[in-house]
Amino acid sequence: MAERMLLPVVGRWLLSSEWRAYPGRAFSAVLAIALGVALGFAVHLINASALGEFDKAVHAVSGAADFSVRSSSPFGFDEMLYPRVAKLPHVSVSPVVSLPGTVGGKTAVTLEGIDLLRPAPPGQSAGAVDSGGFGRLLTGESIYLSSDAMVSAGYKVGDTVTLVANGHTVSVRIAGSLPGGANDGAHAVMDIGAAQWRFGTLGRLQRLDVHLAAGADVTKAKQAVRAVLPADAILADAASDVVRNDGLSAAYRVNLDMLALIALLTGGFLVYSAQSLSVARRRPQLALLRVLGMARKTLLVQVLAEALALGVIGAASGIGLGLGLAQLALRLLGGDLGGGYFHGQAPQLVFAPWPALVFGLLGIAAAVLGSMVPALAASRISPGIAIKNAGDAVDPRVRARVLPAIVLLAGALVASLLPAVGGIALFGYVAMALLLAGGVMLMPWLARALVSPLRRVPSRSVAFRLATARLWGAPSQASVALAGVLASTALTVAMAVMVTSFRGSVEHWLGDVLQADVYLLADGGAGGGFDATMQARLRAVPGVAWLGTLKETPLQFDERRPAVTLVARTLNGPGGRLSLIGPQVAAGPGALRVWISEPASRIYRWQPGDTITLPLPGSPRATVVGIWRDYARQQGAIVIDEAAYTRLTGDRTRSGVSVMVSPGTSVDEVATRLRAVVRASGGTATISSPRDIRAKALQAFDRSFLITYLLEGIAVCVGLAGVAATIGAQVLSRIREFGMLRHVGALRGDLARMLMIEGTLLGLVGGVAGVALGLAMSQVLIHVVNPQSFHWTMDTLLPWPLLIGVIGSLAVATAGTAVVVGRGVLSTDAVRAVREDW
Repeated sequence: MAERMLLPVVGRWLLSSEWRAYPGRAFSAVLAIALGVALGFAVHLINASALGEFDKAVHAVSGAADFSVRSSSPFGFDEMLYPRVAKLPHVSVSPVVSLPGTVGGKTAVTLEGIDLLRPAPPGQSAGAVDSGGFGRLLTGESIYLSSDAMVSAGYKVGDTVTLVANGHTVSVRIAGSLPGGANDGAHAVMDIGAAQWRFGTLGRLQRLDVHLAAGADVTKAKQAVRAVLPADAILADAASDVVRNDGLSAAYRVNLDMLALIALLTGGFLVYSAQSLSVARRRPQLALLRVLGMARKTLLVQVLAEALALGVIGAASGIGLGLGLAQLALRLLGGDLGGGYFHGQAPQLVFAPWPALVFGLLGIAAAVLGSMVPALAASRISPGIAIKNAGDAVDPRVRARVLPAIVLLAGALVASLLPAVGGIALFGYVAMALLLAGGVMLMPWLARALVSPLRRVPSRSVAFRLATARLWGAPSQASVALAGVLASTALTVAMAVMVTSFRGSVEHWLGDVLQADVYLLADGGAGGGFDATMQARLRAVPGVAWLGTLKETPLQFDERRPAVTLVARTLNGPGGRLSLIGPQVAAGPGALRVWISEPASRIYRWQPGDTITLPLPGSPRATVVGIWRDYARQQGAIVIDEAAYTRLTGDRTRSGVSVMVSPGTSVDEVATRLRAVVRASGGTATISSPRDIRAKALQAFDRSFLITYLLEGIAVCVGLAGVAATIGAQVLSRIREFGMLRHVGALRGDLARMLMIEGTLLGLVGGVAGVALGLAMSQVLIHVVNPQSFHWTMDTLLPWPLLIGVIGSLAVATAGTAVVVGRGVLSTDAVRAVREDW
């Protein structure tokens, strides 16, 4: 009875002594779990904080409106929709003109025209008004300016400023300030009639704010309003705004979450590696516990308890680290994690207890599941054999099982062929996880297959023959040591190949689209641009051989999806070529032709030959004649000839101009003349060369993938830490083997060279396998995850220096660790090293 009472104490002592003896191995496993939890939790916190801030901004702008009718384009909808909606039962409607513009040529504002003869909705009440009179407000000579715009521009009530919107410039007086909070943004308010008159939108409205009577059914009211909406208007509310905003970054955010979970899975494999080596090293001690009466179940619980402790420590550390990473990322990258989705937002971090619990449990689960296989192996130890045998648990004459690995790899292939779930490449990440698991299970067979040719190499070197014989005869220990190496290396290679392929494809695409010599972009935001007169003057500049124009207009096809960009551009001439994917189709005589981008085709399932209705004045129908590659607009774009755009909208202003210079003419001289023409007309423009645009685009690309680069670096560091810990543990566990070799005549130098060769071969095997598995995972990222999440395709480009460097680094790291740790082991006296076997 006393012996049985002491067993738990002895078991805990033996298990805790392992951590004291080999702290590096436990630390690397805890670090991997902590980093996986931290990255996933940080991404979740950042996104939740950004969406919470946006939600507050939406409610501040919409005021007390129950929902709104909004125009699908900046050109608005027919104002006769206002009386049709106002006649519906139980509704009160406020018409609004809403135009992007600038105040003083530098401060971007949203110009809103409201009916000043009606009671102002909440959030639009004026503050103190000067003595200029109410008449100037009705004629558009005065405006109210929000406190945000007043502070940022340094204006005060009574100042006269220049207001630019919809290509029109008006001099107005600031009649008063609009009170509001930090989320209200910059707004300028004038009478709705004056806004339509002065800014060229007569007969058009951009918004109807709908207020329901008390007790009215919201669902029925929305159905009634939808029934009278034209094609160029949509119904939206605060919920749809949040969903649409969330959709901007959903794929980017979920991909980062999934990559963090893959990193967490890598941590699970490091735990598996650490626990397997621990169980293998302690087989005699565990067998002794069984001989003394410890039950199999108790031993299983003991080993799992060790993994549970690793998981709890790692998860708790990860939650704390995730909070710090989230706060740092919000300061440095903003709420979009560098993706460029929420410009200008700097939300406050808010702790989320339930997600913290979920990510913590995921970390603990990864540690426990990673330890399940070695724990089961420890519980099945045959005490009589294991108490004297510390060798490999697998008979070298028995072939390694490959069927489970093949099943997992086949499952990965099937998962990669499945469609996205809710716009997220869920099965793509399942395929990556199955590839990772299958690759680890295939390692015993692969290690023997890669080492087998070396055993047939004729060599007089005792160290080389011992090293190859050891790796071939003990495949399970080699595969255990390589599990964490394989997982971290594969993840690093997969992300590196994906990013390299994406970046290379973007560079190639930029070379296709940047065909002109000089590019001009009008300053002043959406309210400015080059009018027809300015375009003619630029076209007449000496040295200009061809001039193309560009105008981008957002079109809302779905209230729950981000807007698609309508790109009106010059399509004839040497600079009008599109980067087309596949052949074009012919359109009927007189048909309006458009070209859609690859993301637009995937999101809305448009194909060449389809007819779509554009949400523009008159609701024109257009024929899709081709698909073009576009990496600049994730939510999709539609290209239309600029002449057709002018005919449909009447808008002759353009936001951008591209110029090809005459042969033999200096590009710099032409750029100087173009700048002089713009300045002479009182405007300003940014002039860039293709090289400048390419550099800025690639800089933005690198910023958006900054978190991915961070994940790569973390995976490399964790993998190298796992290499050092596992190789060191293996060397320390073989002290009796070294003693036996010393007894039969092997010298210390022979054993040191043997360890170095073993480490080098182990690193090469792990590097080759990791690179091969990483290449397979990268194909899932390139051809499954990216098309399903971001809606664009790319070509595979391999970063050969990195791939070779990964293999070489692993070989050097494993060889160096084996030699450094082996020096201490080899200094042990040969007699004492084998004394335990007497």
